[in-house]
Amino acid sequence: QVQLEESGGGVVQPGGSLRLSCAASGSIFSIPTMDWYRQVPGKQRELVAAQYSAGNTRYADSVKGRFTISRDNAKNTVYLQMNSLSPEDTAVYYCNAVVTTLLDPRRYLEVWGQGILVTVSS
Repeated sequence: QVQLEESGGGVVQPGGSLRLSCAASGSIFSIPTMDWYRQVPGKQRELVAAQYSAGNTRYADSVKGRFTISRDNAKNTVYLQMNSLSPEDTAVYYCNAVVTTLLDPRRYLEVWGQGILVTVSS
């Protein structure tokens, strides 16, 4: 069907930057929404940033002004540019998408990536 593959995670020092990428592949008809979530052990998964097909975006208050979500629709890829990182940003980051497929373009499916670890530490 549809798969999401994240890349770009790793270890960075406080104040540093990372860019996450998430590429969607498979029998895609459209991708109305692509989002980034994150989860810390023992806490609920939270929305970090979302971008909709119309181009509008949404950010968690904790990342506003530091993170930027963007999409390359031709590549079915969403990016998360993370600047001024702090230890509180350490988490597993998950890509999420709402897609429709060539098999049934009228049906919306939610797809998750496997997650990628971002560690902010000196």
